Amino acid sequence: MKPSAWYLLDSGARPAAENMALDEALLTAALELGRPVLRFYSWTEAAATFGYFQKFAEIERLTVLRPLVRRPTGGGLVPHDADWTYSLTFPPDDSWYNLKAVESYRRLHEWIQAAFQKTGTAADLSPGSKREFPSQCFSGPERFDLVWQDRKIAGAAQRRTRQGMLIQGSIQPPPNTIRTKWQEAFCEAARDHWSVTWLPFPWESVWEERVAKLTQAKYATREYNQRR
Repeated sequence: MKPSAWYLLDSGARPAAENMALDEALLTAALELGRPVLRFYSWTEAAATFGYFQKFAEIERLTVLRPLVRRPTGGGLVPHDADWTYSLTFPPDDSWYNLKAVESYRRLHEWIQAAFQKTGTAADLSPGSKREFPSQCFSGPERFDLVWQDRKIAGAAQRRTRQGMLIQGSIQPPPNTIRTKWQEAFCEAARDHWSVTWLPFPWESVWEERVAKLTQAKYATREYNQRR
């Protein structure tokens, strides 16, 4: 992979609907931005997100966490009461965009594995599926999920459009791990493996406008979240 410059955005804590809206805004603008974007973020509320194709009636029986917000990506139910979250967006001309889903999933979790190794935590890629409850992301590892002491600690979902590719990821960190140290290691691993140069994301007021519009029209609405 040739050296390239990526944007880095730490957007801090937001409500669940806003977090999903910002990820979609980044996906919609991937072609416009012209570079991959790594976003770290957290939550102002204990919440849960669920896959775009899942049924709301089933999901609401599986967790007491509220609000429940439908993601723009697939995958299963993910609790956001103690996890670390991030997203990645890639424009259509980036090599990640052309990977098959399983290939990008493996590359991503090898990257996360390398970051944990830098912080002193040994984790492994799962060889196969052991998920006990298919609708719940962290009920067990699937192939290429990251596991620590037989527990799944990282999962992700993705979506491709003509505008770009979005990956949304969640990490259930092992005990005694420090988020800031892991985030630094994650960025360092990208420099080590792919010669990535990190640029500050060009945040402007227009982004808040886009997020507010998507939140109000989509992710905070019953019509969207309960559409299935």
